[in-house]
Amino acid sequence: MRSVNAGLEMSFRRVLADFSLTVTLVLPGRGVTAIFGPSGSGKTSLLRSIAGLERESRGHLVVNGEVWQDDVKGILIPTHQRPLGFVFQEANLFEHLNVRRNLDFGLRRVPVSERRVSLDQAIELLGIEGLLQRQPGTLSGGERQRVAIARALATSPRLLLMDEPLASLDMSRKAEIFPYLERLHAQLDIPVLYVSHAPDEVARLADHLVLLDAGRVTAAGPTRELMTRLNLPLAHGDSAAALIDATVAQLEPAYHLSYADFSGGRISLLNQSAKLGQRVRVRIQARDVSLTLLQQEGTSVLNIFPVTITGLSDDSPGQVMLSLDAGGSTLLARITQKSAEALQLRPGRRVYAQVKGVAVLG
Repeated sequence: MRSVNAGLEMSFRRVLADFSLTVTLVLPGRGVTAIFGPSGSGKTSLLRSIAGLERESRGHLVVNGEVWQDDVKGILIPTHQRPLGFVFQEANLFEHLNVRRNLDFGLRRVPVSERRVSLDQAIELLGIEGLLQRQPGTLSGGERQRVAIARALATSPRLLLMDEPLASLDMSRKAEIFPYLERLHAQLDIPVLYVSHAPDEVARLADHLVLLDAGRVTAAGPTRELMTRLNLPLAHGDSAAALIDATVAQLEPAYHLSYADFSGGRISLLNQSAKLGQRVRVRIQARDVSLTLLQQEGTSVLNIFPVTITGLSDDSPGQVMLSLDAGGSTLLARITQKSAEALQLRPGRRVYAQVKGVAVLG
């Protein structure tokens, strides 16, 4: 049965002795939506409910017009008939089969007439051409996860669920797999629900964000907006950061620098591979932003922007977090309470933001 609306519509309620999940959401029907929250917040329970693996979950689920569950109308598509892919924290490959045969297993689940992602396309997107004859036991953690994702794609899913797929990997293996996840995002028109408790993964991969706590949705919306809202936990602590979209406008190869324009001005990037006209997502951590009342000269800081203070909130003891409007883009600055009082910082005041560090995300 089909609904007229595109996107993901869901409402679930699951009650156990020590935990309850009550979630109602309308999410985009394409791109990456991150499900973020602390351990025990219900992230995995939500994904399992969407997959139909939690039979106690009562509710409603529509995926881009297809009704997968509607308790009122008595509709419940069983898990094995739902066109979804599921990638877990562990790759769960069949150890007795080589990589190619692991992929063939996923492909066989889908009738030829319903295949929307070819096996060759999945192999190319995940860069595993050289691994096809290898046994799973000979693969690194990052390679195993790339194979697991390719196997999920081979089922031609209409929805891809990823439950902390990088949690078991060290930083170097994460860095290895990030570009492949970004390629999936850019090249496939498949909505992805990505469970994580790592802010860096959310910042790099997610277009949309759902915050969960104790089985309830505390906020949902575009990632860049929720990351800088002072009334939400992501905008506090040492990892607080802002995301901005920019376009590369100038290259300076002699200094390994590129310059990108965004709504607040032009920002310098240590990005040797940048190309003119390229769109980039930039992460600016709050701890790397300082404030001055007057524009400074004779400083090593290259990135200085006029901003307006839009909010101020307590952070950790002795520190405050400020939200800043830079021509329509929101930045965060984490400074000491003493500095905030000495400079008489308050909402509406015009100041200058000095950005000491900028990270290009993909």
